[in-house]
Amino acid sequence: MNSRRWHGPLADAALVAVSLLDVWAHFDSTEPLRMACALVAAFSLLLRRRWPFFTFLLTMPAVLFSDAVFSALAALYTLSSHSRRRVLLAMCAVAFTISDLTSWPNPHLDLSEPSTLVTFGYTGGTAGAAVFLGQLVQTRRDLSLRIAEISEARDHERMLTDQTVLARERAQLAREMHDVVSHQVSLIAVRAGALQVGARDAEAREAAITIRRLSVQTLDELRHMVSVLRASGGRPTELTPQPSLADLRQLVDNSGIEAELHMDLPEGLSPPVQRAIYRTVQEALTNVRKHAPGADATVRMGTEGGAVQVTVTNSAPTRPALPLPSAHYGLIGLNQRAALLGGVVTSGPTPDGGYELSLRLPANSAV
Repeated sequence: MNSRRWHGPLADAALVAVSLLDVWAHFDSTEPLRMACALVAAFSLLLRRRWPFFTFLLTMPAVLFSDAVFSALAALYTLSSHSRRRVLLAMCAVAFTISDLTSWPNPHLDLSEPSTLVTFGYTGGTAGAAVFLGQLVQTRRDLSLRIAEISEARDHERMLTDQTVLARERAQLAREMHDVVSHQVSLIAVRAGALQVGARDAEAREAAITIRRLSVQTLDELRHMVSVLRASGGRPTELTPQPSLADLRQLVDNSGIEAELHMDLPEGLSPPVQRAIYRTVQEALTNVRKHAPGADATVRMGTEGGAVQVTVTNSAPTRPALPLPSAHYGLIGLNQRAALLGGVVTSGPTPDGGYELSLRLPANSAV
């Protein structure tokens, strides 16, 4: 950015310096008018970017009255690189050629002499070269802009294509969730309801109630997720209300295991911290239910050194765990969530055969 900002002034200064060298090379102390015109032409190049045609006009007296013509050629090149009026450029090139061939205040132009024709061709070719070079730079600039526009349009088209593919995948995922997952969860809820009514054992009836309640909650969340997925590309859909610390008691009570909650946290924790605590406890209790049947759990929360400390500890299981599918994404998600908040999650077995999961977060974390 800085190099681009200084590129223009440095180029102008370089052109002025070369023009002054041209004036010095043709310096004649007996011709002050010619030297003054040449100096005006040299310093007028500082205006070439803002007023290219006016700058060219300021350089013409130097061509008429002196041999310092570099500033006029630079001005003609600048005008050609900014103007699209071909007739104007041709007239300026002709004006430069004729002015360079004459010598004021005593003009002398004899086209019958061969040397004059050679000089005319050389001068006209020099002016034409300045015009062609300016037009070439203008064409290159236009091509660069067009390429940038094409690249931007291609990126936009690629983004639209990606969005279309994503919308198609989300719609397919929504259909699968509705047709397969929701159907199976509904069957679980129905069978749990039947077990609740027909069970004679109080413990079995309580387990059926828990299964049915969790199935209904899961079904509601699935239906909302399906509606969110199907809303892809349309008006944004509100997400399910996010949990907070106020929901922890209900989470522990409805976990389906014997669990104790000891919470001593300050008020005013940010919503991201509260969600991280809730999801950590939820994942820990779910793992206890899956992998440690019959175990009880203890959930402790407090602050230590300006950080929130959450620990979920369970005892050893009293019966073998059922083989359930698991991709271990739960702990990975907890680690990622904690890392975003500047915290850390640790987990591992305890000496008595149980398991402990711990979360430590800065109390003032926010995302």
